[in-house]
Amino acid sequence: MKKIWILAFAIVSFTACNSNKEGGETSDSLAANKKEIAVDPENSPIITFEETEFDFGDLKQGDEVKHIFKFKNTGKTNLIIETATAPCGCTVPSWPKEPIAAGASGEIEVKFNSTGKEGVQNKVVTITANTVPSTTTVKIICNVLKK
Repeated sequence: MKKIWILAFAIVSFTACNSNKEGGETSDSLAANKKEIAVDPENSPIITFEETEFDFGDLKQGDEVKHIFKFKNTGKTNLIIETATAPCGCTVPSWPKEPIAAGASGEIEVKFNSTGKEGVQNKVVTITANTVPSTTTVKIICNVLKK
């Protein structure tokens, strides 16, 4: 009887891992989607930033600042930025949602809110795009002083 329960549990677990839930994807369909967005390294877009790091210097607690990172697509095909993410809610990136043609430029705005922060802050924004490699980073730095 114990063997039957173990077998039944294994079958249910295996079936649950491979089922396509409403709105979800199976591992097979995820793999197929990754193949569709595969990038040819020789003809891929290349995101080239004017600067990859910006230092705001000293800020007071509660200051809200922003910086614009300018970039150019120096590759051969359209650049598509999927996401730009930061480590916490105090740092919020905004990026172009439309494709950036080869030779064209764009901007990623990064806002930082120093509320509740103190001391040196290093915030890395990770940009995921159809480039090789698929991620690029920019960084903001500041020193938050007590009120």
